[in-house]
Amino acid sequence: MEIRQLRYFLVVADELHFARAAERLHITQPPLTVAIQRLERELGVQLFDRTTRRVSLTAAGQTFRDRVQRAVADLDDAARDVAEVAAGRSGKLSIGFVSSASYTTIPEAIRAFREQRPRVSLVLRPLTSGEQIEQLLDGELDLGLIRDPSYVPGLRTELLSTEDLVAVLPDAHPLARAAEVRPEMLEGEPMVLFPYRLMPGFVSRVLGLFDPLQTPPHVVQQAIHQETVLGLVAAGLGISVLPESVRRFQMPGVTTRPLSNRPQTEMHVARNFGDSPAAEDFIRCLRSQGHKLPLV
Repeated sequence: MEIRQLRYFLVVADELHFARAAERLHITQPPLTVAIQRLERELGVQLFDRTTRRVSLTAAGQTFRDRVQRAVADLDDAARDVAEVAAGRSGKLSIGFVSSASYTTIPEAIRAFREQRPRVSLVLRPLTSGEQIEQLLDGELDLGLIRDPSYVPGLRTELLSTEDLVAVLPDAHPLARAAEVRPEMLEGEPMVLFPYRLMPGFVSRVLGLFDPLQTPPHVVQQAIHQETVLGLVAAGLGISVLPESVRRFQMPGVTTRPLSNRPQTEMHVARNFGDSPAAEDFIRCLRSQGHKLPLV
């Protein structure tokens, strides 16, 4: 049984006239008659009563028409839905993001994307860079906003923005009043930092600031989110180094100071090689927002 046969049947059932049905279908009458006869043989029932004067549906034909109308409508809906998803006009887009992206790049990008693609459902997942890379490779994420990535086979990354790193200090710390902080001033200080396995690129960039020193940073506490790091610094547990955009938090008890030589961190969008049109549209929104951030 073919979809074409079912569509032919529905037109004949609507017209109850083979010649008019053939005209609607833009075919001649003989192949239409053959298609209906073949359908009846496959079903083992008579769908139409035919006389020289009229065509009518049998009881079996009426039941079959009702069921086929729903089935063909569902198939047409499915075909439209698939086309909409393939074109990026509907469907679902899963996006991971580091905590700092939640108040820099991503909010305006989401607003812009929703205006362009209101039928695409966004699944937003706050994740560390390491978690995002794993989920991108596993196909659980379509896009990821990560910091300071290294090369990962199977993924493409694109730079969105750069920003300075700053020293994050308790208000009462002696360096909180310094115009700027040199890394050697932080030598031996207790530090709050992200776990390396979850933020490898960013942690490597921070630790690299201390490479010329004799004493490596003394990491006393690890935390996953920037907000948690700020809270621990405010509590006096230690100092930290974070992206400059952290100043937007205005966490009580915390002071930020620029670092000498203005070391920087990079925000990238990461994706695999199976992009959808919706993913491409979201990346365009990210680019437009990234360009509004300080770029160096």
